[in-house]
This record gives sequence, C-alpha cells and structure tokens, in this order.
Amino acid sequence: MRVLFWGTPEFATAPLRALLGEGFEVIAVVTQPDKPVGRSRSERRASAVKQVAVAEGITVLQPEKPKGDEFLAQLRELAPDVSVVVAYGHILPKAVIDLPRLGTLNIHASLLPALRGAAPIQAAIREGLGETGVTIMQMVPALDAGPIVHRVRTPIVEDETAGELALRLSELGAAALIESLALIELGLAKPEAQNDAEATYATKLSRESAQVDWTASAHEVGRHIRAYDPKPGAWARLRGTEVKLFGARIAPRGSSHGAGEVLAIDEVGMLVACGGGAVRVAIVQPAGKRRLSPAEWANGRGVAVGDRFDTAAPASP
Repeated sequence: MRVLFWGTPEFATAPLRALLGEGFEVIAVVTQPDKPVGRSRSERRASAVKQVAVAEGITVLQPEKPKGDEFLAQLRELAPDVSVVVAYGHILPKAVIDLPRLGTLNIHASLLPALRGAAPIQAAIREGLGETGVTIMQMVPALDAGPIVHRVRTPIVEDETAGELALRLSELGAAALIESLALIELGLAKPEAQNDAEATYATKLSRESAQVDWTASAHEVGRHIRAYDPKPGAWARLRGTEVKLFGARIAPRGSSHGAGEVLAIDEVGMLVACGGGAVRVAIVQPAGKRRLSPAEWANGRGVAVGDRFDTAAPASP
C-alpha cells in the first residue's frame, strides 16, 4: 500500500514511525514550510515530521497551501493508494482528499463526533471529561465529519496535562491507524456515518481564552491550567505582569481567602486561592523570563504571600 503522509507537529511523528515500522511504503511526506525562529528570524526550523522524513530518506513536499494545478500534478505522479493526515495544519480541498484510490484517512484526537475541531485534547481536559480517545475517519470537506473507520477509548488520568495526554493519544492513534489500514487492505473496514446532531466542537486555542479565571472553582482552575500546559500556557496578571502557570494540582485544603490571592510559597509550589478551594502551581514563567519554581520567583521578589492575581474575566474558550 503506497501511503502519502500529511503531518507537521510532534504529535504526528508516532503514526509516521508506525507506518514505517510496519513496512508500509511511505512514498512522500507533506508538511508545513520551515518556520523562522530566533529574534532575528533568520534561522528556519523544520517541522518534527520533516525531521523524521529526512532521517528516513523520504521525499518531503512543503507547499504554502495544499492546492493548485502544479501541486495536484505532483500528487498524481506519486500515485498514492491512500493519504493519511495527522495534524497537518491546513484544510485539504476535495480534489486532494479524493485523489488516492482508497481515499484519505485522518487521525483525530477525540471520540468523534465529540470535540470536532482544532484543539480536542485541550478541550477534553478543560471540560473535565473522564475519557477521550482517537478516531480514524475517512476525510470529507466538512470539518471532522467523515465516516468513522475505527475508534479507541482511553481514560483521562487525574492531574494529566494536555502535553501528557497528547503523548498517549499519539501512540494510541498510531496503533489504531495500523489496525485501520489492515482492515481496509483486507476489505473488512465498515465505516460508520457520524451523527451530526451529537457533534460538539473544540475551538482553536487563543491567547485570550488561556487567561485564568480565579473566581472559578479550584477544580475548574486546575483543569484550565493543565489544558494549556505546556503550550501555549495558561496565564494571569500579577502587578501588571503576565505570568504563565504550569503543573497545577488541587490543594488538599480549601480556602476562604479572596480569589487570586497567593496563600503560600514553598519548595512544592505556590498556593493560590480560587472562587472555591485553592490550587498549587508548580512552575511559573513571568513575561520575558525563563520558567522558574515559585520559590525562585519569590526569591527574586517577583511574588510574595498576600499578593493577588488579577481576577478580570477572561475570554470564553
């Protein structure tokens, strides 16, 4: 089976490696163009998927956008049997989706039709779901609405961050992809249409939606911080400075203090009061600085017990 692989971030590398490990012929990889990095923006960084492809000697295509007659001609010359899309980063036009003789498969990090959209992992944690999973679906032009080929469930671990869950779902998706391709190759796949009436949506992450609402309960604040950990980082303002927060856990005791007040700082972290209860934050990153333990931040006079984070209402996710 000749596979054309589409993907960009680290999340997509496990499925690509799985295809190679199982002996599938990956004829080319399509990934986003190298991104400028550093203050001068003169250096460019290859995507995680491109780095794997180059190391494996696989042809790499990096169109600005996956459309146009010239690009379609390139794909036709490759003659893929199937395309596999994992967090590529662009919407594919119908002509590209329909080009392979077996169509195009997508790995989506939720149990579709729940949490269609750009950020299902973060949404699952933020919403306090008990389980999530991966769905292998046949792509259609509508957003994450194609027939389901395979679906695998997994519980969300207590205090799990989005980064930790993404690692697990990437491996789970890789295994589910191999199973799905085997079913398709044997003619045993039975795609099931999604029920659009049951669909929910996970909107794209934004800086505004990452702001912490300290007036919410400790459980909600903890989930919010973990949902944006490690990227882009949940944040709050203290003394006019934006501070990113990581590694939040529910404190073992409640609090009658005002929301956003710093109650304690020690080697374990920083205890902050919420609308109900308190959370302990393990790592902070003040704007323009590296990540620090709260104790280091306090030693540098960046924070003190009794300070209070801004409780201005954040934007809705």
